[in-house]
Amino acid sequence: MGKNLFEKVWEEHSVATLSNGQTQVFIGTHLIHEVTSPQAFGMLRDLGLKVRHPERTFATVDHIVPTHSRVEPFEDELADAMIKELRKNTEEFGIKMFDIYSGEQGIVHMVGPEQGITQPGTTIACGDSHTATHGAFGAIAFG
Repeated sequence: MGKNLFEKVWEEHSVATLSNGQTQVFIGTHLIHEVTSPQAFGMLRDLGLKVRHPERTFATVDHIVPTHSRVEPFEDELADAMIKELRKNTEEFGIKMFDIYSGEQGIVHMVGPEQGITQPGTTIACGDSHTATHGAFGAIAFG
C-alpha cells in the first residue's frame, strides 16, 4: 500500500529513532515572534551559540502589535520593549524579520504561506498554537 503525504514527509525528515521509540525529526524552517523567542535568544547567548541556519529562520511581530497607532515609541511599554528586543535579536543573529513597516509583516502562522516560505513537503516549528495550520499546504508543522 502507498504512503500518504504525512508519512512521506515524516520519513523524509526522520533523523533517528530514539531509545524511547520517539522519532527525531529534522525541522527545515523556524518561524519566530516577539513573545516566545526572547528566551531562546537568551539561551543562545548564555551558551555562546549562533543560530545554525539563520537563512531558514523568519521572524515577525504579531501578538502585541499596536493597532491604533504605529508611531514609536508605542504607548504600550511592554509591546514597545518586546518589538525592540525582537529587532535586536534578529539583527544580531542574522535572521530575516518581517517588521511592522515592511509591508510583509503579519500573523506568524500566515506569514509563511503569504511569503512563500511554507511549501509542501517541508517541516516547520513555531512557538504558536496555530502553527499546525501549515498542514493545509502539505507541510508538517509543530507549534
